[in-house]
Amino acid sequence: MNGTNRKGFWLTWLRVATLGVIAFGLFLVVAPALSRQGFSLMVYSSADRIEGFGSAAADYVELVHAVMGAVMVGWGVALLLVLRGPMQRDVREGALIYAVSIGCWFVPDTIFSLASGFWQNAVLNLSFAILFAIPLLALLRQESGNRR
Repeated sequence: MNGTNRKGFWLTWLRVATLGVIAFGLFLVVAPALSRQGFSLMVYSSADRIEGFGSAAADYVELVHAVMGAVMVGWGVALLLVLRGPMQRDVREGALIYAVSIGCWFVPDTIFSLASGFWQNAVLNLSFAILFAIPLLALLRQESGNRR
């Protein structure tokens, strides 16, 4: 695979990963009960545990998931625009925007997840971060090779 094809592959990977973030965010918004059950299963090994906190608490968890999902949709759309603009003009600039954005989410979210005992969310965060780190590092490596 030549350099242009590799760049296209990694940009496609980023696009698909970003669309995945948007889809996950939409899922949190349009299927709040299912997302609550999914997180309950992930964190408590029981799909109904959050429901056991009472209906007011379960409703609030759904609200928080929906708000988080909407924010993820907005963030994902912004990242797609980075792919169409800055990343096309300058791979390093686009990759930096992606990396800083992901880091600004990953670090505080993961620290809080671990500090509050919800390591499962930290693992989920790590999987998302790796999903983006692989193509970003590959693009930066290829770009630095092209500059030599």
